[in-house]
Amino acid sequence: MNATIPAILSICAYLGSTLLIARKFRHGDDNRTPLYLAWFAACAHLAYLAINFHNENGFNFSFTSTASLVSLIVTLLLLTATLSKPVEKLGIAIFPAAAIMLGLELAFPERPRFLHNHNWQMSIHVLTSIIAFSLLNIAALQAILLAIQDQQLKSHPPKPFILSLPPLQTMESLLFQMLAAGVAFLTISLISGFIFIEDLFAQHLVHKTVLSILAWIIFSGLLVGRSRYGWRGRTAIKWTLIGFVSLLLAYFGSKMVLELILNRA
Repeated sequence: MNATIPAILSICAYLGSTLLIARKFRHGDDNRTPLYLAWFAACAHLAYLAINFHNENGFNFSFTSTASLVSLIVTLLLLTATLSKPVEKLGIAIFPAAAIMLGLELAFPERPRFLHNHNWQMSIHVLTSIIAFSLLNIAALQAILLAIQDQQLKSHPPKPFILSLPPLQTMESLLFQMLAAGVAFLTISLISGFIFIEDLFAQHLVHKTVLSILAWIIFSGLLVGRSRYGWRGRTAIKWTLIGFVSLLLAYFGSKMVLELILNRA
C-alpha cells in the first residue's frame, strides 16, 4: 500500500488550515473551516502512519518517524481540546510544525528502528513518554502565546490578534491545566522507566534520564508554586519554557546525536 498520497494530502491540509487561521486573525470571524481541515489533515496523517505500520510490521522509532508521531499526537490533543477550550489559535504553530515533520519523514526516510523485545511494560513507558511530551509541547506554545499577549497588552494598543484571544486569566488557567496533565503522564513515564528499564542510567540513557527528571522537577515546582504562592505571569512563562527545553533535549537531543550524528540505534 502506498502511503505517499495520504501524507501529501495531510501536508496540504495542515498548511491550508494554518493559512485560514492566519486569515481569522485579520478578520476576526468565527469560521470553523480551519478546524475541519485540520481534522482531515490529522486523519490523513494517521492513515499514513497506519499504512507504514502495516507495511513494516511495526512502528519505526527513527528520529523523523518519532517526530512525525509526536506532531500528530500534539495535533490530536489540540483538536480535542478545542471542543471545550478556546485554544484553536495554537494551531498556527502546531499545524505547520506537523506538516514539516511529516514532510521530513517523507523526504528523508531513515533506516527502520524497532523496539526489540517489545512488551506491555515498555509500551506503557513509551506511550506515556510521548503523551507527556506532546501535552507539555502544547503548554510551551501556550506559554509563548501568553507572553505575546501580556507584552502586547502592556506596551501597545491591542491588535486584532490579541483581541481574538481569551482573557489573560483564562489563558493562564489553560496553561496550568496543560502543565498538570503533562506532569501526570511524565510522572508515569519516569516511574515505569525506573521499574521496567534495567539500567536507566546506562551511558546511552543517562542524559535523557537526568534531563527528564530535571524537567519533572521544574514543572512540578511550578505547579506547587502556583498552588501555594500564586505564581503566574512571567514566572510561569519562563519556567514553563525552561522545563520544556530540558524535556526537548531529553527526548530529541540525545536521539538526534545517537542516530543522526553517531549513527547508533
